[in-house]
Amino acid sequence: MTLIIKNMEIIRRIDDSIREGATGRPEDFAANIGISRTKLHRLLNVMKSLNAPIIFDSEKKSYLYTEPVTFNFGFYKNKP
Repeated sequence: MTLIIKNMEIIRRIDDSIREGATGRPEDFAANIGISRTKLHRLLNVMKSLNAPIIFDSEKKSYLYTEPVTFNFGFYKNKP
């Protein structure tokens, strides 16, 4: 699997975890998805550069989206 596809799959897992609302602290979140904390921050920054409204809520100790968004990656058939 190429690096870009691997990173997009990790981003999909990050997105799913954020939607569930229980990512935990960065070090716990990174460990749970099997990447380093540095790589987590790098991919979160990529997501933010693609307009993902992500913040870390220190009260909830979790990453969250500040507004509803959808993440899609891939090719899909056009509807006729």
